Amino acid sequence: MSKLNTTAIVVAIGLVFSAGAMAQSLSNDAYKAAKDRIAVEYTTAKTNCDSLSGNGKDICITEAKGKEKVAKAELEARYEEPTAENHYKALAAKAEADYAVASEKCDDKAGNDKDVCVKEAKAVETRVKADAEAQMKISEANQVASEKSAEAGMKASAEGAEAREEATTEKVDANYAVAKAKCDSLASDDKESCMDEAKAKYGK
Repeated sequence: MSKLNTTAIVVAIGLVFSAGAMAQSLSNDAYKAAKDRIAVEYTTAKTNCDSLSGNGKDICITEAKGKEKVAKAELEARYEEPTAENHYKALAAKAEADYAVASEKCDDKAGNDKDVCVKEAKAVETRVKADAEAQMKISEANQVASEKSAEAGMKASAEGAEAREEATTEKVDANYAVAKAKCDSLASDDKESCMDEAKAKYGK
């Protein structure tokens, strides 16, 4: 996934957790209609994959399943209750679906190139989910603080800082895994030097 796409996702996360994004819950009829539409769209997308073969077909089917998974998660978030937690679940589903597709595309590669490709895809998933989880915790803490005293506001601020720190740690670990995989393609002294640089960069 490109840096531009990753940035777009991060921006979307912020918008999703904003007050304006907390839309009204769906009625039963609207929920059923949306669920039926998702099923039809998945069947159509999966059928379109039949004309393909090999890994191209695998990628196509994975994309179809991913879109269905994301659509269902977003629908459930709106139908059950548009809470921060349910919006997080929808964003996590998108990150997982994107990873599944990216990982499938890595099958076109081999050896260390494939290993690096998979770890880079996993790093993107980790970054997006970590940011989404941090935003969820911050949103929930702020909501509690708005209903209570100044003391609660200070607690919310502390919880927000802790959530951001946890997200940073998860992202550093994911990026370190990518760096290690890239070092694996090197030999002897170059590999050792590469690992030393990676450890120094990510504080390992």
